[in-house]
Amino acid sequence: MSAAVFYRGILMGCMVVLAILILISILRSVKGPKTADRIIAVNMIGTMTIVIIAVLSVYLEEDYLADVCLIYAMVSFLAVVVLTKVYTGVYRERKEKEKKEEEK
Repeated sequence: MSAAVFYRGILMGCMVVLAILILISILRSVKGPKTADRIIAVNMIGTMTIVIIAVLSVYLEEDYLADVCLIYAMVSFLAVVVLTKVYTGVYRERKEKEKKEEEK
């Protein structure tokens, strides 16, 4: 067995493992139990997708996929920041509402 075949087998194995982990993260993002768990699961899905794109860049020997990977990383980061800000705002409103109800 040549080194190239072994190398490509390792890359494909990594991609299969990452695909399974993405499926598990999708289940976590749907199931919860809390909103913070869902946000972290979405962040994990984005990170593993970035890794899959990077592995594909090496596997297919295409340089432009590294650029796609960087752009996807920026979009994923911004999405998680926005989700966190929304969650923080909802959490603060809920706490203020509970505080007002306790005062009554």
